[in-house]
Amino acid sequence: MIAEQRISDYLDSLNGENTAALEKIRAEAVKEEVPVIRRDTENFLRTMICALRPLEILEVGTGVAYSALIMAAASPEDTHITTIENYEPRIPEARKNIRRAKAEKKISLIALDADLALRDLKKNRYDLIFMDAAKGQYLKWFSFLFPALKEQGVLISDNVLQDGLIAESRFAIDRRDRTIHKRMREYLYVLTHTEGLVTSIIPVGDGVAVSVKNTGRGE
Repeated sequence: MIAEQRISDYLDSLNGENTAALEKIRAEAVKEEVPVIRRDTENFLRTMICALRPLEILEVGTGVAYSALIMAAASPEDTHITTIENYEPRIPEARKNIRRAKAEKKISLIALDADLALRDLKKNRYDLIFMDAAKGQYLKWFSFLFPALKEQGVLISDNVLQDGLIAESRFAIDRRDRTIHKRMREYLYVLTHTEGLVTSIIPVGDGVAVSVKNTGRGE
């Protein structure tokens, strides 16, 4: 954890629970060791959705649809969420969970490799993009996602601090993890140095980067 565990536990205790259906989905995912967003990240994402009230949301990395359902519950009635997943074993579970939550009209699941799905994105379409998939691919996908954001749209990238290891020298990282460490560092550099993008990296959960598209600043 980026924050001390006792602080995270205390903050979690302040937040109310989800609906019974969402709590059940989360419990099932944890039991099956399927990754879902951390509680503090979940609360942060919900707050951002309530503040921004996005009408078009894109999620890269559906998993079992838990985070998509969190966003669906927090967003306006006419919001539409497109979520992309290519890991075949999880797709049926994601579809089942969307049906269980009666969110079929609000959430569209694209069962396709992100490399292919992202090539078809329309320019300036999304108010918010939530990135929570293969961390080593974030930098590659950014070239598709940045044009797909509307002006003043927000890109939220999860798990960018790698349990704090992102701040370590590459020589302090296990050899098997050095490639993803290098790629995430490059991604964070791009987020913080791209013209027309304003980024803050927040130590929530395993680190969340919040980037706002603002290509017209200074005019």
